[in-house]
Amino acid sequence: MKIQSLRSVPLIASAILALLGLLATSAAEMPKAGDKAPLVSGKDQDGKTWNLADVVGKKVVLLYFYPKDETPGCTKEACALRDRMADLKKDDVQVIGVSFDSGESHKAFIAKHNLNFPLLADTDGKIADAYGARNATNNRARRVSFLIGLDGKVAHVTDNKDADVHIAEMQEAIQKLKKA
Repeated sequence: MKIQSLRSVPLIASAILALLGLLATSAAEMPKAGDKAPLVSGKDQDGKTWNLADVVGKKVVLLYFYPKDETPGCTKEACALRDRMADLKKDDVQVIGVSFDSGESHKAFIAKHNLNFPLLADTDGKIADAYGARNATNNRARRVSFLIGLDGKVAHVTDNKDADVHIAEMQEAIQKLKKA
């Protein structure tokens, strides 16, 4: 019986090392207003690469993370942004949605709700991790939005589960940024 117990030691040690490796590669801390925005890139619903570095200095970016396509809060937020797109374009704001869903899921979500902005397929969670937006309890993004100014710095962060709060706070933050 002692020999069998000793055989499991390497297996247990491997499991512990794997767990420690996961803990060591945890998500970055969430950027705050005034911090330099992490320069991320990802594939949109059509497989095209979108790079934040290509947009900084040209447009204000509303980078918003959401848990899952076709859920009530996520649909409400996406449709509210869609409905405000004319005003957002006047304010020179580019909207980019990010979730762990696939490009195919995003395509269907966009088509069903006539969304007029790209959605990045962050299937490995690297973009969410760069912004500290990964939900600790499941493999999804949390609902958090970042308004990134022309200077590449985070101008405002909304970290709230309520989609209505995100829309209201971002609208106010965009107006403040215009006046600055």
